[in-house]
Amino acid sequence: MKCSEKISNVTSDIRGPLYVEAMSMEAAGAKILKINSGNPAIFGHKAPDSVKKTILENLDKAVAYCDFRGMPSARAAIRDYYLARGVEITDTDVYVGNGVSELADISCAVLLNDGDELLVPTPCYPLWSNCAKKVGATPVYYTCDEQSDWYPDLDDMRRKVTPKTKAIVVINPNNPTGALYPDELLYGIAQIARENNLMVLTDEIYDRLIFDGLPHTPFAKIAPDLPVVTYNGLSKSHIICGFRSAWLTITGPRSASEEFRQGVEKLMSLRLCSGAIPQLIIPDALKDDESTQVMFRPGGALYERRKATMDAINACESLTCVKNSGALYVFPKIDKRFKVTDDRIFASTLLREKHILLVPGSGFSHVTPDHFRVVLLPSPEELSGAIKAIDEVLCEHFL
Repeated sequence: MKCSEKISNVTSDIRGPLYVEAMSMEAAGAKILKINSGNPAIFGHKAPDSVKKTILENLDKAVAYCDFRGMPSARAAIRDYYLARGVEITDTDVYVGNGVSELADISCAVLLNDGDELLVPTPCYPLWSNCAKKVGATPVYYTCDEQSDWYPDLDDMRRKVTPKTKAIVVINPNNPTGALYPDELLYGIAQIARENNLMVLTDEIYDRLIFDGLPHTPFAKIAPDLPVVTYNGLSKSHIICGFRSAWLTITGPRSASEEFRQGVEKLMSLRLCSGAIPQLIIPDALKDDESTQVMFRPGGALYERRKATMDAINACESLTCVKNSGALYVFPKIDKRFKVTDDRIFASTLLREKHILLVPGSGFSHVTPDHFRVVLLPSPEELSGAIKAIDEVLCEHFL
């Protein structure tokens, strides 16, 4: 039996061949520092008490199938979350799913035909490019410019639009760069969508994971006249990745999104409903913002980890890095003096010699082999040590 040709170019370096090799090394007794995936719980970060308490007190409510769109209480809480942030929305605009991954899959299946194009950023979290490939569409990459704090290049985005383009994917805060987009930039993206009759798919899973007290503006607030699909969830903000608690919202003119809505409902009904236990916690979790915000203030877990990582990068000559403003990641650049022509070879050498697992920039469709992502979840000491080890491997093997 042969696989569908549609998945022949689907790739995932986050849990790809290097990950499999790392797991084999670990099974043989090696201790591997896994900075390949934003999975807080494996580094000792704990879910807040508000989440645990809600599950224990309401477990019986999650026994039966629920509404395929999501429990009414969960959808109402999500509606209120966006209303408080200035987004025009009703609970009929909310759909709860098993992680943003499922929701992106459903959206691309509904929206894209064979040969259609989806504008996605480079570097890009591979979920979006792969979801397009799986349905026979083509991801077309617009540039995020490192010299401009990793902001999307609007001129490049505009040049990439063709008659086959169906939508623009925006990841804000971005994964893997951690860039947080200002309102002016979002208005610019909205204008490109407006000029070309495009839907905007905006991945805002990190909208509560913001450093330095900076604001995050929902794209749906920026462009109430456009069909905007927003993706969000609790995996990272409330440290429950395994729960797969997520949602999408559809905003803008109902006439522009009605057929898309019907397609989403058709595919969601096929899987009966998303996990009910993860839906139970949404109302109380969205009321508990403090347990998230404390991690991003001076002295907080993520704040101190970012500081340790940036200090270590700035102390070595092999790397530079744009400081992130959001999410759990930084995306360092290897100095051009180092002869890294294949970043997967660099990552493989690092794993075998230093037992550090990371994802090279090519795993995020970055065009040059001189970047990699660091996940800011291990201890400050582990992160500082990892940067030092990376510097050593570069100096020993690639100079």
